[in-house]
Amino acid sequence: MPTLMISNFNTICAVLGGFITLYGLVSYLLKETFYLSEPRVVFSPHATNLIDPLQLANYSETNLEAITLDFTRLVLGVQLVLSGVQLPSRYVLRRWKSLALLLGPGMTCMWICSSLIIWGLVPKLPFLHALAVAACVTPTDPVLSNAIVKGRFADSNVPKDLQKIIIAESGANDGLGYPFLFIALYLIKYTGSNGAGQSGGAAKAVGFWFGETWGYVILLSIIYGITVGWLAKEMLHWAEERKYVDRENFLVFAITLALFIVGTCGMIGSDDVLACFVAGVAFTIDDWFRLETLDDSLQPTIDMLLNLSIFLWFGAVCPWSSFLHNEIIPLYRLVFIGVLVLLFRRIPFILAVHKYIPEIERLSQALFVGFFGPIGVSAIFYLYVSLEFLKHVMVDGVEREDAKRLGEVMTVVIWFLAICSIVAHGLSIPLGKLGIYLPRTFSSALESRSEDESGPFYLRRNGQGGADGSHTPRRRQAGSSTPSVVVEPDIPNHVYRIGRSTIPPHDAPRNGPIDVEEGIILTKRRADASSVKENASAPNEKSIHFADGAQLEK
Repeated sequence: MPTLMISNFNTICAVLGGFITLYGLVSYLLKETFYLSEPRVVFSPHATNLIDPLQLANYSETNLEAITLDFTRLVLGVQLVLSGVQLPSRYVLRRWKSLALLLGPGMTCMWICSSLIIWGLVPKLPFLHALAVAACVTPTDPVLSNAIVKGRFADSNVPKDLQKIIIAESGANDGLGYPFLFIALYLIKYTGSNGAGQSGGAAKAVGFWFGETWGYVILLSIIYGITVGWLAKEMLHWAEERKYVDRENFLVFAITLALFIVGTCGMIGSDDVLACFVAGVAFTIDDWFRLETLDDSLQPTIDMLLNLSIFLWFGAVCPWSSFLHNEIIPLYRLVFIGVLVLLFRRIPFILAVHKYIPEIERLSQALFVGFFGPIGVSAIFYLYVSLEFLKHVMVDGVEREDAKRLGEVMTVVIWFLAICSIVAHGLSIPLGKLGIYLPRTFSSALESRSEDESGPFYLRRNGQGGADGSHTPRRRQAGSSTPSVVVEPDIPNHVYRIGRSTIPPHDAPRNGPIDVEEGIILTKRRADASSVKENASAPNEKSIHFADGAQLEK
């Protein structure tokens, strides 16, 4: 007898496939008409209760954190290889001054500003801990940045040079978040709680930061990315010239390259995020692959599926209840942190240095670039990297108390900032468009109403006067759609329309009714014939004669 099999795999396939299918039916409407990026829908146990991520992880928080970390690595790896592929040939080398300003002083300023805000609003939080929290939200997110560099809004409102510098910055600074994060984590490990359970002090922390973070993680990933990207380009060239590769595998080559780099960098413990972006840049150093796949939709399709999946997963694993119920920070302080970080984390620096960045030509563009520095997948990635590190800060085989509290603070604050950024940056474009179009709509409606309520036109016909030759006015009845007709003997013969006013010339004769329609002056006179004749005294004027005797001269 058939039985209902509600397993985890069946549930995930049904929810994910069903939602993406329904979303696809209105995707163009949402993205190109309402300027909404991929939806960030919640399928958590606190909402629809369709997906229970803890059950999928065998009720283990450690397994759940590992799944989320690996998922973010996968999405970022694919996204960053594609970001590198989108850039023109040698773009990073040609724009190195602008990128150096954004990645060096820019990331440092964002780190310090965010640290000061978090330190000031989270109760009893050491400044060193605030530096660690702020380091996770310092990189801008390449996934959310797609909302402003792709689609109709970007094509119509964002200059190409500005799109490229945003792509390059968000791609590079994702991998460069490691130095900002690990200088704080190493100092906490070796100097926090008087270095309990650890030996070496600040000197050892700085040594690890230079040797392991800068040397093994950053420099090795750059060298590895350049090497793999260049070799992949040469191998693909060789195969394409000999017709060894078919079109399908050619198009998916960048995706498989991203998977390879994520896996191998994960094995050696280097920075797979930075390596993926560098490999993408090296892979298209000659612009060949980018031009060959410029009109291809396979890569954007895979990218879209991954982006939808990761944000659905975020909705399921986000600790929503901890925003209200925690022993770290009250909700109103979290709201203040969210607002202040979005306003002061990035905008002041971009406004201060935009004159030194050629791609940012105007103040409005500086405000745009400053505001759109979203916090998203990269922040969650660094959050779980931090949590994994802090679990190894132990005293007598137990996680040290200050490390445990820092993990709790990071979980609540970083998740809340990511949600704030997803909402703010996801809705800012449609709300901005609404703010522009709404006043125009009201203005057009008022103007139309004013035109509809304009004064009546005048018309004189034979037989409409009284016995004494006087003329009786006829007006439109209330609610009637027929225009009002008024007979008025003393109306100027010629008028000129300026804007919405009609001004008669000072020497115009006042001997007959007139009509003005769409800027055309019609003079109505009596006549006896029904034909169109030229006026002998004025050849350019024509008189239209009606059978009932009315005549229009133009």
